[in-house]
Amino acid sequence: MHSLRRIAFLAVSFLALGATFARAEALAPAQQTLLDSKIGEIKQWAADPVIVKAVVAQNAATPAASAEMTQEKWKSLTLLDPFVRSFTKNEVGAALKARKAAWLAEAFVNDAKGLKVGFLAKTSNWSHGASAKHTQPMAGKTWQGAVEMDESTGLQQVQVSVPVLSEGQPVGSLVVGVSISKLE
Repeated sequence: MHSLRRIAFLAVSFLALGATFARAEALAPAQQTLLDSKIGEIKQWAADPVIVKAVVAQNAATPAASAEMTQEKWKSLTLLDPFVRSFTKNEVGAALKARKAAWLAEAFVNDAKGLKVGFLAKTSNWSHGASAKHTQPMAGKTWQGAVEMDESTGLQQVQVSVPVLSEGQPVGSLVVGVSISKLE
């Protein structure tokens, strides 16, 4: 009986500890309000004709190099690789760079399959096709992740993603990492 109480006590303690960590990962209400205003901005970015046109074009004909890219190959590429740089130097990369703000930790645009169309800097993953940050926008919804330390930027951030719409239909996603320390 004594060991059952000890196990129950440990289980309750771990659950309470887990709940404490879960709360620590949530945004304070004031931060969420600030983030909500940024999400409105991000939705406007996703409607930029340059971004919409590039996503529609890539959906119609995915470039061979993009179609052949794997996660393993992607991880092996350096930031200076011409393939990687092509995504920061294209029209979508330029459109994102033009919106660079202190609170913006990262930004990238995916086509309907979740493959990259353009970004500010190399992402950790080549494809986000199976992740909620892509599937939710492809269902026409906004997605918000938990506060986390981002692998590609090294910053504590929260990611949000919104649909890229063409004629009112989702054709891709725009994912933005918002730096918590710069959220004003």
